Amino acid sequence: QVRVVESGGGLVQAEGSLTLSCAVSGSIFSLSVMGWYRQAPGKQRELIARLTPDGTTNYADSVRGRFTISRDNAKNTVSLQMNSLKPEDTAIYYCNADYYSRIYWGQGTQVTVSS
Repeated sequence: QVRVVESGGGLVQAEGSLTLSCAVSGSIFSLSVMGWYRQAPGKQRELIARLTPDGTTNYADSVRGRFTISRDNAKNTVSLQMNSLKPEDTAIYYCNADYYSRIYWGQGTQVTVSS
């Protein structure tokens, strides 16, 4: 059974930094495309960062240059380093593992950026 667990959310002031972490149980991690999504109140969930097994990254325009996704295959974890945070980054952040179109979601972690 695959479990996806996020951690690291919290309250931070604007222009601050925060690092989210996501741990994936099971043997699928190294072959999975990992993604970070977020959902702000009243808005749809959106993909903000994506990392393939071969190391290719993609970012949403809204976070490019401020957020960095990385993975540690030895620890089965993916991280999202978030810098220069803005109040509009406030959302629930979700980790997603895509293993050959089998999708696994975490429960989400709240990030709140105060102005």
